[in-house]
Amino acid sequence: MNIAELSEKILNGDRRALARAITLVESGREDHRAQAGELLALLAQSGRQALRIGLSGTPGVGKSTFIESFGMMLVAQGLRVAVLAVDPSSARSGGSILGDKTRMERLSREKNAFIRPSPSQTNLGGVARRSREAVAVCEAAGFDVVLIETVGVGQSETVVAQMSDLFLLLLAPAGGDELQGVKRGIMEMADIILVNKADGDLKSSAMRTCADYSGALRLLRKRSQDPEGYPKAQTVSALEDSGLQSAWEAMQELVDWRREQGHWDQTRADQGRYWFGEDVRQALLSRLETPWARTRMAELSDQVAEGGVSPATAAQDLLKGLGVAG
Repeated sequence: MNIAELSEKILNGDRRALARAITLVESGREDHRAQAGELLALLAQSGRQALRIGLSGTPGVGKSTFIESFGMMLVAQGLRVAVLAVDPSSARSGGSILGDKTRMERLSREKNAFIRPSPSQTNLGGVARRSREAVAVCEAAGFDVVLIETVGVGQSETVVAQMSDLFLLLLAPAGGDELQGVKRGIMEMADIILVNKADGDLKSSAMRTCADYSGALRLLRKRSQDPEGYPKAQTVSALEDSGLQSAWEAMQELVDWRREQGHWDQTRADQGRYWFGEDVRQALLSRLETPWARTRMAELSDQVAEGGVSPATAAQDLLKGLGVAG
């Protein structure tokens, strides 16, 4: 694979090259990791930045419907939109359905939109392990907005906030009371809470839920990266396309304020430090997958099970063999 040629095609907006590049950065093969590093270094020279929007919410809340309606609105305004959707992987087979392009039929036909589903594999936090690198590739390809949709399993999905400029939390009407809203974790990470399905019989319930969460947000500690009035809760209906423009205006207002106050650059710098640490941890963990490490772990596990050695001593033995013992 000619990395320089691939980089040039991505910078020129070639969609096939973009898809190939994301496949490359998601690969775990050692030679592919080296090529991915080279590609990302070349793409970083372009200096292009997109608005990265992370989106989380429980299954069934309407994330795919919201993304399609929201994406169609942005495309109609002349923006280029990329969607990186993470699908849960089976704990048994390891497979994923990867059906997001099917669920976003209208958006997938737009020439200024790009949808890429990826399996979560064994990665926790609601995103795929290389989602951050896929975002960087989409930025280099000239997309204005990159939407990162998480698996959608609940309170632990905060990793996406470490790769996005805005973190949206999508909720369903009557999904919880104000006490539920002040739970620590994902609520503290959200910049804007959107109560979806504010239409038909659920509209009044959605308004009450929005009011509950607005009250809950006022109880949370004030964050330095937020202007007055943020984080906030709003109602939307992805089905009727209502509230989407208002939500987009709120996002732009928040982003503009953070740019002016220097929070945008500081957040991206902090995220770089976070992912540097994560890459180091992952590299150390990968050393446990070598043939020697697997064999030695099996031997020491048997000794621990038989009571011949304590778990702590066995762990120190293994770490010494890997050359990482303190």
